[in-house]
Amino acid sequence: MVTTSSAAALRGDPYDANCATRRILDRIGDRWTVLVVGVLGDGEARFSEIRRRVDGVSQKMLTQTLRGLERDGLVRRTVHPTVPVRVEYALTEAGRTLLEPLRALQKWSIEHLGDVSASQNAYDHAE
Repeated sequence: MVTTSSAAALRGDPYDANCATRRILDRIGDRWTVLVVGVLGDGEARFSEIRRRVDGVSQKMLTQTLRGLERDGLVRRTVHPTVPVRVEYALTEAGRTLLEPLRALQKWSIEHLGDVSASQNAYDHAE
């Protein structure tokens, strides 16, 4: 017997607490994911290059983000058997499909920065 909740999970209903789409939304809605995918949208990159380009990310958070993206099939990790070992990260085909919607969100945030900042300021000083 399929319950309403499990049936919704099979359809892909992010409003259902048991649906796996919630975990996917958590991953792609994370600020570090948005920025890492943006960097990798320019092509393969090494860990140190990603860390340089994503200002403020700690080594621990970048490692966790890359591992999660790799686990989800959005990033490919390639180890080159050189001395020293060289590791590069790249978006998979699925990962590349995120570029357009994430770039749209980045563009929106830049275009509306002034309006949002003004609203925050007005709200903070309304009391």
